[in-house]
Amino acid sequence: MSVKLESLMAEVNGSRLMAHGSWQKGIQASMLSAFSFQLLAAMTEGSEISAGSGGTSRPTASRPLRIVIAGGGTGGHLFPGLAIAQEFRTRNTGNKVVFVSTGNPLERLVLSQMEFKLETITAEGIKGRGLWNQAKSAVKIPKGVIESIRILKDHKPDLIIGLGSYSAGPVVASAWLLGTKIVLHEQNILPGITNRILSRFADRIYVSFKDTKTRFNPDKTRLTGNPVRKELLNHRTKPAVSGSKPFCVLIIGGSQGAHSINMTVMEALSHLTKKENLYFVHQTGTADEHMVKEAYGRLDIPAKVQSFFRHMAPQYNQADLIICRAGATTVAEVTALGKAVIFIPFPFAADDHQALNAGSLVREGAAEMILEKDLNARALGRKIEYYASHPQALEAMSSKAEQLGHPDAAKNIIDDCYRLLGVDI
Repeated sequence: MSVKLESLMAEVNGSRLMAHGSWQKGIQASMLSAFSFQLLAAMTEGSEISAGSGGTSRPTASRPLRIVIAGGGTGGHLFPGLAIAQEFRTRNTGNKVVFVSTGNPLERLVLSQMEFKLETITAEGIKGRGLWNQAKSAVKIPKGVIESIRILKDHKPDLIIGLGSYSAGPVVASAWLLGTKIVLHEQNILPGITNRILSRFADRIYVSFKDTKTRFNPDKTRLTGNPVRKELLNHRTKPAVSGSKPFCVLIIGGSQGAHSINMTVMEALSHLTKKENLYFVHQTGTADEHMVKEAYGRLDIPAKVQSFFRHMAPQYNQADLIICRAGATTVAEVTALGKAVIFIPFPFAADDHQALNAGSLVREGAAEMILEKDLNARALGRKIEYYASHPQALEAMSSKAEQLGHPDAAKNIIDDCYRLLGVDI
């Protein structure tokens, strides 16, 4: 162990480390290993590690809390964290929330706009990157842990919230070493590797799908749903499907768009037979924006086409039918808002989790799903026209989606965090 890491460890809550005895050596050794997380998982297999101070203390008077939210990277991790942060700020204006992640452009842009502080650490993904890249990523973990310990000692948080992305790993590990309470949030139906490992250190685990509960310790797992941003919930409305209003189809392929969806939709436009009553809102991503815009214009189909919509609430509000990927955040948003949806899952998502996410709604009649290998323009065009001309089927699907939604997810998570910390709600 380097002198630098050794001196930092010496500063960490001494009684905490002594209480864990041999665990200290195992954790420190695993951090220096080229396969740190894999070894950590193996060491803790079949056992649960008590995180924080253990148990829920007697409630104390409500007071401002200091919260660190760890992880982000993609919108699927960042936006639920943002919804949680907004709820903490709403609950008590004195609450201080800091995000800790790698500081990619999306994180910097979104968090600066929402006026949340971002601290950055060194971290890289491990899974699915090849043995050499995995090794290079793993040996960066000690640096990320050192940086995380310094950040946590600076901010002295009451609670760490891990969002499941790889950048949450060093922060949560540091929180455990410091004896800080830890909660995790899992967005997808199939937990990612980071949360599967870190779950052993957590005091509480919040999941978005009922089927996910069986994958964690049931004593500390709560079904809350996936938090949705306030700006979407505060402006939700149900569009009236009638002959006087064009049928609005919203197409979103994630923040970067989805090329295969864009290409299929462009081809599907030529198969539509009742174009005069249709209106499209299409988020294309930067690369396809001009091409898609030209396609609508060439066929004289009214549409709003942009590479990216900064404000999604108006787009969701006017949508009668949504065609989209099945990332956890999108699934949470369409169910919380009660929208009819055709999912086209991203076929290369880790562990095919997008198809699993979508499948949980399809089984309840709350969505349709087309696997990308089965995607074709003529069939997609037929589905659009079917729902445009069958408002009862559209309403049945949207009602079932709404029944599966969790618009109070952020509130329920924050309520439970207060109970966990023994602070009056």
